[in-house]
Amino acid sequence: MRVLVINPGATSTKIAVFVDVAEVFRKTIEHDAAVIASFEHIVDQKAWRMGLIEEVMASQGFTPECFDAVAGRGGLLRHIPSGTYAVDEEAIFDLTQARFGEHASNLGPLLASELAAIAKIPAYFVDPVSVDELQDVARVSGFKGMERQSFFHALNQKSVARSAARKLGKAYEELNLIVVHMGGGVSVAAHHFGQVIDVFNVKDEGSFCMDRGGSLPVNALVDYCFSSGNKAEVKKALGTRAGVFSYLGTRDFREVLKRADDGDAEAVLIYQALVYQHCKDIGAMAAVLRFKVDAIVLTGGMAYSDRLCEAIRGYVGSIAPIIVLPGEEEMRALAEGALRALNGGEVRRYGKD
Repeated sequence: MRVLVINPGATSTKIAVFVDVAEVFRKTIEHDAAVIASFEHIVDQKAWRMGLIEEVMASQGFTPECFDAVAGRGGLLRHIPSGTYAVDEEAIFDLTQARFGEHASNLGPLLASELAAIAKIPAYFVDPVSVDELQDVARVSGFKGMERQSFFHALNQKSVARSAARKLGKAYEELNLIVVHMGGGVSVAAHHFGQVIDVFNVKDEGSFCMDRGGSLPVNALVDYCFSSGNKAEVKKALGTRAGVFSYLGTRDFREVLKRADDGDAEAVLIYQALVYQHCKDIGAMAAVLRFKVDAIVLTGGMAYSDRLCEAIRGYVGSIAPIIVLPGEEEMRALAEGALRALNGGEVRRYGKD
């Protein structure tokens, strides 16, 4: 079985070809920031990104007819269970209209569907960020009408959790794991017997990351909202200019470490605070699992830093063994989800599930 995988990001579009579980081709198409900024809405980029994908495919001798399925990274959709989904009309409508928010990943199912239609093959998305398996008690926020919501790096979290389970010689559904995704965003989740029953998501809460604020002091946040322009501008500031960037003016974690090593006292403090807050979230998720934790799994691009991982180990290593799986497994996870569907596995319907 041959699967084409498409993963649109804010500044790039990744494509890969899998023959069964073997990756035989991968290309990251980098996008010029000025070109991206010229589009008013994310969905407006679809035709442009499609042209770039088709150009790369043609250069490698691929046509849509070469594939048995196309899998696109799922975007901001309504809350749904984990699984592989067929791209249907309701999903296309919600993503095109950005009913649940704008994000580059919204283009994944749209691009997959368009390419699949040419060859009359199925299009899928797998474990979008809106996967919701929270236990009821985790939804209560402390203010009626403000329910906590499940948004996190579900695709990579689920994939690395299964990889960690294989390392432990057990099934994912038999384990209690805390998975910490540390990349452009941060999510810290409690995996209980195959279900993500609670999660801190930097979009709304938890540790800050490179350019998002995470949990912020409520009264100071209210004051900021009433003094800083319209709602869209406030959301943009908190979602793209907060976190480390607000202190140090960089989104590059490597630069933070270099500045700290060069004696920048503020860089040292912010690095220490980043570690500290990550570990507070891990401790909270350990409590969710009643401190019966089989492993803590560190993943995402920042997990390539041995220094960061060892600093985290210094705080929480006594809770459970730490497994480091740096980077992300999103491309492989998308391909595996599509292959499961092609081989007779469950295919969910967004319009029905």
